[in-house]
Amino acid sequence: MPSNTESRSATHYVAPIEETPLQAIDNVNEDEKTRSLWTDAWDSMRVRPIFWVSSVLIVLIIAVALVPGVFAHVDPRACDLSNSGKGSSAGHILGYTRQGCDVYSRVIYGTQNSLLVGLVATILVVIVGVIIGSLAGFYGGWLDSVVSRIGDIFFSIPTVLGAIVIMSSIPQRSPWTVALVLAAFAWPQIARIMRGAVLSAKNADYVTASAALGVSRFKTLIRHVIPNSIAPVIVVATVSLGTFIVAESTLSFLGIGLPPSSLSWGYDINAAQPSLRTNPSTIFWPSLALSITVLAFLLLGDVVRDALDPKARARR
Repeated sequence: MPSNTESRSATHYVAPIEETPLQAIDNVNEDEKTRSLWTDAWDSMRVRPIFWVSSVLIVLIIAVALVPGVFAHVDPRACDLSNSGKGSSAGHILGYTRQGCDVYSRVIYGTQNSLLVGLVATILVVIVGVIIGSLAGFYGGWLDSVVSRIGDIFFSIPTVLGAIVIMSSIPQRSPWTVALVLAAFAWPQIARIMRGAVLSAKNADYVTASAALGVSRFKTLIRHVIPNSIAPVIVVATVSLGTFIVAESTLSFLGIGLPPSSLSWGYDINAAQPSLRTNPSTIFWPSLALSITVLAFLLLGDVVRDALDPKARARR
């Protein structure tokens, strides 16, 4: 027969209470919880000096484009042939062009049109490419076949070459015209990337769960598939912005981009060719501004690609 002590021990014994799933989740360390793609990407980018260098350059370039009058106080169109080819002087730190225009002022004001063309062309390409690529990849069938064949036609035409042909036949040209023409030939790249990302995402578990809950396919595409497939498009768009700026300068250099009345680095580089030997600084400064701008966006695109690339994330 058990003793009184054993009886009291058995009476007061309390079995351990198992942790419920909700309590288990609450007890998980905050640092070990699942993090979103964008949070991990930000944590990856902010520790890289290249990200901050390129970001500061881009912010400065945007500021110059928005308020060029703050950075240059001389009218870039006020040219005097008596100053042709003169070197730097008080108030004109970079000297004068062959036409007697202030080099520094023209470089500053030229930022506006070049950046405008790049931004507008990139936005148009992303909008068109995302819409077409996501519809083709998600619905497939005849729509995918038609979009793929049309994309192959445009993809086979180099963007700058196609723009040269079209711009040559347009008498009245503006930054909006140049951006629209560039976007018309550049959208297939974004469309292909978006289509591939959607094809990989449409078979995911969250898409199946959305269909099981009765959500329409179009709403599933908008709410779930596109947001989870947009990362590679952002990477390409960042790099493409610099590419469009180069394309605009190339067209202006050839005389079929922006008109001479619109300030452009490409036009200034073309106008400075005769002075290459006698006054090389007139071609150096707009070329340097173009190079720094393009390099800033390329560096930022490289950092964003490393942060959003699944393979690079797996290696880290």
